[in-house]
This record gives sequence, structure tokens and C-alpha cells, in this order.
Amino acid sequence: MAEWIERPVIAASTYLNSAPLCYSFLHGSLREAVLFLPHAAPSTCAELLRDGQVDAALIPAIEYQRIAGVVIVPDVAVVSRHEVQSVFLASREPIERVRRVALDISSRTGAALTRIFFEHFMGRRVQYVPWPPDVDAMLSVADAALLIGDPALLVRYSRRDLRIYDYARLWREYTGKPLVFAFWAVREDRQKLGQRVDFQWAKVEGLRSRERIIARYAETLRLPPEFLRQYLEESVTYDLDEEGISSLMLFYDLAHRVGVVSDVRPLRFLSKPT
Repeated sequence: MAEWIERPVIAASTYLNSAPLCYSFLHGSLREAVLFLPHAAPSTCAELLRDGQVDAALIPAIEYQRIAGVVIVPDVAVVSRHEVQSVFLASREPIERVRRVALDISSRTGAALTRIFFEHFMGRRVQYVPWPPDVDAMLSVADAALLIGDPALLVRYSRRDLRIYDYARLWREYTGKPLVFAFWAVREDRQKLGQRVDFQWAKVEGLRSRERIIARYAETLRLPPEFLRQYLEESVTYDLDEEGISSLMLFYDLAHRVGVVSDVRPLRFLSKPT
């Protein structure tokens, strides 16, 4: 009689920026190693991890400070070093004139960054209103709209009438550091299950499969493959290195200063299996 082995349950967003980290679990060599739950919104994945419905999830970076009892998978993240193109503020006015911002309801890290940019770096208070990611509807109720993920890519490609304030570019200008948007996190009480998931190999396999990913998303999003290729090759990277960790620590400190989080927990990482 074959021994039953529990499969880790993991969740991640289906946005293009996370696709190289998820491809192996959906279509590659690790698809039988886990039970993979794809969700459109990164915020939903964080909620599933918080509520204990999954063992691991690709979560918005800010959610690490809000979910008790989780550890970070080392060396893997969604990072932008210069210009991300898929997380930005869109406005018809210069940013100096913005008084009200519509925040994509699925955004967590982007929403935190919005407050950091306005309240810490610009020294200004603005109003915030949560809104579904429809740029025209958002701009009908606010001066600027925070967009993330695939909806942001669609606007970035097609709308030349809007001013775009790219968050990775702004973060680089203000701090000189890359911007970490998301990473895998594992529930501390299920570390043994998390240790059985080869997140590093999933990243490697996903990056090797970029052309398949591009073809799939070009059809789904109806965007040119060359635009998506440039995005995956130039706008995002997937290594959580020392510079990224330093940036994360600064991000959490600033989020605390503007009141996004009540305190700052130190970074704790998933240990290697003994």
C-alpha cells in the first residue's frame, strides 16, 4: 500500500509579474508537488495565508508586517530595480496638484507606498478612496489612480493621455534602492511543509519558460509579445539579495513612520531542512 504524503497548499496571484514564479507549479515539473491555488489579487493570497487556508503564499511585501507567525522564503521575490511599469500612479495632473487618490482595492504594498511617497517624502496629506481598478472611473472620483498588476500594464501600454508616476522609479529616486513588491511566505507552524517546496527551482524553471508565459499572456491580455517580453526581461527581476533586504527594512521603517503598520517585526527566513 502506497504511503500517503500530504501536499503543501500554496497560493499566488495570476498577474504576469508573478507568472515566472508560478509556472512550475501550474504547468511545469512541480505541478504534482503542491496543491496550487491561483488568485487574481495578491491581497487575497495574503488573506488565505493569514487565515491558515494555505501553507505558503506569494504575498505583498507589506503583509509580512500584518500576518503573525510567517517566515520569508529566502532568495526569491518580485523586485524592480528601476522602472516596474505595472505599479504606478496615473493622473491627468502633475503629482504636485494631487489631493485625492483612488487606490486599487486589490493593492496592499502599492497602497502603503502611496502613503510613504506623499506623507514622508513629499510631506503632504491627501485623501484616499478604495476603488476597483478602472482608471477612468477612478479618475472621475479622484485626481490620481493607483493601479497594479495586469490592469496597470494595459493602461501603461494603451493610454498616452495620462501622466504616469512609476513606483519603482520614485522609490529609486528617493532611496537609491530597488523595490521589493512581493515574496513567498510560509506559515511558521508549517515550515516542514514549506521546506518541501523547491521555490528556487520553480524560479529557475519559470525564467526558462518565459517565452511560453509571454505567448499565454499576450493572448489573454491582448498585448504585443514584445511589450510583455520587455516587461519580464527589464522591469522585474526575481532575486531577493542583500540590497533588496536592505530596501525591505527601509520600506517597513517608513511604513511604520506614516502609520501604515503599528510596529516593525524583524525579517525571519524559512530555515533549511535538517
